[in-house]
Amino acid sequence: MGVLFDECAARRTATTVHLDRPFDIAPDGGTEYGAAALAGLVRDAAGWLSAAGAGRGDRVAILKDNHWDYDLLACAATRVGAVPAQLSAQLSPEALAILLERLSPAVLMTTAGQLERCRAAGTDLTSLARVTVTSDVAAPGAVHLDQVRGGRVPAPQRRGEDEPLVIDHTSGTTGVPKLVVHSTRTIIGELARFEARRMPKIGVRGDDVVATASSYAHGRTFCWTAVVMSMAPREVVILTGQDPNRADPVLRAHPPTIMEGLPASYVRFRPLTERLDNPFRRVRLYISTYDAVHPPTIRAYLTASRQRNPLWMDGWGQTETGPLTFRFHTRRSLARRQAAHDVGRPIPVKTRLRLVDPDTFRPVRPGRPGLVLARTAARCLDYLGETQRWADKQVGEWWITGDLGVRRWDGSVRLLDREVDRTPDGSCLEIEDALEDRLPEALECVLLAEPGKPPLPVIITADGTLSPAAWRRASRRLPRMREPVSLRWDEVPRTGTAKVRRMDLREQLTGSTATCGTGRWT
Repeated sequence: MGVLFDECAARRTATTVHLDRPFDIAPDGGTEYGAAALAGLVRDAAGWLSAAGAGRGDRVAILKDNHWDYDLLACAATRVGAVPAQLSAQLSPEALAILLERLSPAVLMTTAGQLERCRAAGTDLTSLARVTVTSDVAAPGAVHLDQVRGGRVPAPQRRGEDEPLVIDHTSGTTGVPKLVVHSTRTIIGELARFEARRMPKIGVRGDDVVATASSYAHGRTFCWTAVVMSMAPREVVILTGQDPNRADPVLRAHPPTIMEGLPASYVRFRPLTERLDNPFRRVRLYISTYDAVHPPTIRAYLTASRQRNPLWMDGWGQTETGPLTFRFHTRRSLARRQAAHDVGRPIPVKTRLRLVDPDTFRPVRPGRPGLVLARTAARCLDYLGETQRWADKQVGEWWITGDLGVRRWDGSVRLLDREVDRTPDGSCLEIEDALEDRLPEALECVLLAEPGKPPLPVIITADGTLSPAAWRRASRRLPRMREPVSLRWDEVPRTGTAKVRRMDLREQLTGSTATCGTGRWT
């Protein structure tokens, strides 16, 4: 990864990258880059990190606003022999302090804004790294980027296939995220190399325009960067925010043929599907990662495409394992009202799934709920600073995902809930699907289970309101629930990938963090 962009430039890769705003580490660099310019930026960044004191075996923590230069900085750290650790700016100061203590980085690449945000909460991030470098303006206790510019660019450092390559963190929906350590073999050899095959229908072609709207502090985009640059589409479009009005002109200028996004990005961009000459008219393949997208949203995007048979591909997996299953939706399959949480079958040759009783770990028969175990060669090396927690989630060669599901007779799996979030009266995920289908005004529906009480439905709408009549219609013939709470999008606590922090939301609304599950495998 340290020489990825150099190799693309040497092959004269013709891909043009379009940004919705300039890189934070190159604010005067414009919004259009070719492979050679990206290679030059990575080399420059490697020089900055080297001048700041990062070298072979060190860790480099990256904490900044959401942009693809997270991955450019990670490649630069890899080039000097260090291990990059990408930390989302959505994390709380308390969580950042815990993660930085575990990392003990030689260099923290961040911004004065992030330092001030954490300092206001009583956390001094500069005390947790040997050297702190800010890329925006000078800050107390930190070195400004201008002070490390212009140094010698070190020669690329190679590392073993099974040495740590990159550290990413989990979403953190149930507390402080885990620091997931991946090697070249797991994240590049097992994940990126498989995805970079030119497969019919879903493979990247030379004439494609590939757009992504993601959280660039997470492992998915590090892997995606390796894949998209090696596949060399005609154009790549990088979206850093979720404001549909800011994304619209970029997408219109470069209409994508492949669109990948966070579930929340798809939810927020959905109004664009209804505009005249919508920007998704050329999309032949939509890709969703991190979490399932509910059927009404998928239906809107497939309808927006003017291609004859557009596909929606859901990948279900974890930061620790990469994708475990794939499932495809078409206009016809959505008409059959399949649940979004039918995650499909394990990836042939790559992954296996087993469902077991969570108490005895004995296999359960198809049709019976069980704890989902996974087996894959892409499993992470460790949780940094929490090795015992990592070991506790293994049963021989099987990995405990922490999800509850049901295996169908055809081998496909339907997810029910995270074990920690489960409800005794059915599946929260299935009820959420039903509510979103029945409430067109809902951006998102979340069902919070609490011991000894009916679950609490939270309906997220544009203006934070929901009429009693709409709720009566939507909840008819569903399991008993409490009266709903309606909120606006920005009133809901979220992770860096915009997943709902269910535990925090439960405490915010009820004053309790108690759940019906054990939380043993969070």
